[in-house]
Amino acid sequence: MFDWQHRYRTLLTTLEQQGHLPWADQLRTQLIRRFDDLPHGDTKRWQGALESLPTVADTQADLNQSAIRLSSATPLDTSTLSDLKSGLRGLMPWRKGPFDFFGIAIDTEWRSDWKWDRIAPWLSDLDGRKVLDVGCGSGYHCWRMAGAGARQVIGIDPGLLFLFQFLSVKKYLGDVPVDLLPIRMEDMPRKLETFDTTFSMGVLYHRRSPLDHLVELRETLRDGGELVLETLVAEGPKGYSLMPEDRYGMMRNVWFLPSCETLLLWLARAGFRNSRVVDVTDTTTREQRRTDWMRFQSLEDFLHPKDPTRTIEGYPGPKRATVIAER
Repeated sequence: MFDWQHRYRTLLTTLEQQGHLPWADQLRTQLIRRFDDLPHGDTKRWQGALESLPTVADTQADLNQSAIRLSSATPLDTSTLSDLKSGLRGLMPWRKGPFDFFGIAIDTEWRSDWKWDRIAPWLSDLDGRKVLDVGCGSGYHCWRMAGAGARQVIGIDPGLLFLFQFLSVKKYLGDVPVDLLPIRMEDMPRKLETFDTTFSMGVLYHRRSPLDHLVELRETLRDGGELVLETLVAEGPKGYSLMPEDRYGMMRNVWFLPSCETLLLWLARAGFRNSRVVDVTDTTTREQRRTDWMRFQSLEDFLHPKDPTRTIEGYPGPKRATVIAER
């Protein structure tokens, strides 16, 4: 059985000390349900892969390079490297990254570092800030936020494989103030009003009610807090939003792709101020692709075979905008 009480003891204590006793109690109930009452069928396998990762002495971490890099003052021997690679392979597919575990490079499906490089110049200084990362995947950006000086980072994502990938990094970093909760945004308490910066990257278009999501994000922030929002967008005037008939890029759960002007209007209607689009970038098969660590279909399979500027369904190809706004 997954020992969630050990994994989350420090975080739960911290939340209580910060005056969030109701949230800590709610989180305990959610973790009991997730791991004790209704465990995922692959939890035992993923836990086994995590526990098979060898112990490494004198671990150091570099959280400010393209790959989250773990290293040791003493080079790992061949047997240890083999065990390490086997354990990491047991946590495939790796979608968000990249990572480097003591010389073993994990080339993930997404070059998440490219997204960070586009966003980072526009961020407020994260030094000393309390940060929430909604839809954080395996936590790659959480580690980059910690590297940028955040004093506490909490990522949320319901995917349990993402959690075990995150824990494979945290295993070598010890009791750092970075945590990943396997919950959804709607599982968070309302009106927390506690975070200095909240990130929501690649989530909005998955929500049936995007304005409700924006309101939920606003309620996580203290007054003056900063929202960093990244989402799929479509070309069009203010008020325009593309709603796929069924799938978009073979994804079923895509609901609204607003124009940039519409997105800014949504943010204003949700109560944000000083909203501005800081980046618009087409997603290409250089940024999202199949690799040896993610061997399933990827973006090249989701684009039209005769016109790669369009999805396989015929919609405009993926374009992502980043907006920064304030509460």
